[in-house]
Formats: sequence, C-alpha cells, structure tokens
Amino acid sequence: MAKERGRRVIAQNRKARHDYHIDDTFEAGLVLTGTEVKALRAGRASLVDGYAVVMNDEVWLQGVHIPEYSQGTWTNHAPRRTRKLLLHRKEIAEIGAATRESGITIVPLALYFKDGKAKIEIGLARGKREYDKRQTLAKREADRDAARQLAEHNRRHS
Repeated sequence: MAKERGRRVIAQNRKARHDYHIDDTFEAGLVLTGTEVKALRAGRASLVDGYAVVMNDEVWLQGVHIPEYSQGTWTNHAPRRTRKLLLHRKEIAEIGAATRESGITIVPLALYFKDGKAKIEIGLARGKREYDKRQTLAKREADRDAARQLAEHNRRHS
C-alpha cells in the first residue's frame, strides 16, 4: 500500500473561529488506539465540544468525539475519552503560560492526516463578545459584497 502524502482533513471546528479570537496555533500529534485511527480513516469525528488542558507538563485533549469503529470488537475505544497530545516541551511551556492568563483556552481547530499520521491543530483562543461576533459577520458580508461587485464590474468591462 502506498504511503499517504499531503494533508487530508477529517474534521474542522468552524464554530471555534466564530466564537473565539485565535491568538496562536499549534500542530500536535495524537496518542490513539487502533480502532480510533480506523474510525478517523473512515472520516468520522467531531471537534465541537472539544478543548485541551495542560496537566503535569502534558497536554490532554478532552471532549472530542471519535465514534466507535463499526467493525471493532471488544477492543473498541470510548468515543469521548481523554487523549494525550504530542508537542515539543517548549510548545507545552508556551501553551501552559498562556492558559494561566485569564480568558485563554485551548480549542481544537482541525483534525487531519498529514503524511499518514493523525494530527490536530489547536489554537490559543480568547472568547469573543456578542458585538465582536456581529462585527465579524458584518465584515464578512461586506467583503463578500465587495468581491461580488468587483466580479460583476470585471465581467461587464472585459
């Protein structure tokens, strides 16, 4: 079997980018069981309720749902179990220092395979207020309208 190349996204947390300002992002490996990897290869996972915590100089991912593997037996995993993230010591120290600050949390942004290995993108996030969310939506809508008008203008004058 040929080795996978590139990045194949399994799940994204679009809601996180809407609800939080993402200050910094990190790519981490995951400690998974065999049935979890097979379930991910089938393209099934949900990051919606996920978050990460730093405990004893290790980062742990919690609340991420990887459903049980359909062909699994008694060796199947618990869907919402706590999973260890693999990061460099300097990155863990940086994340730990940032989360000690009030209002900073660690949220999963994307789960994907990179060169055949399961990876997760986590972000240091600061919660948005309601007016920030409205402002973001208004800006996105204005950008969309401007792009639409520019495309219309280019179409007419070409």
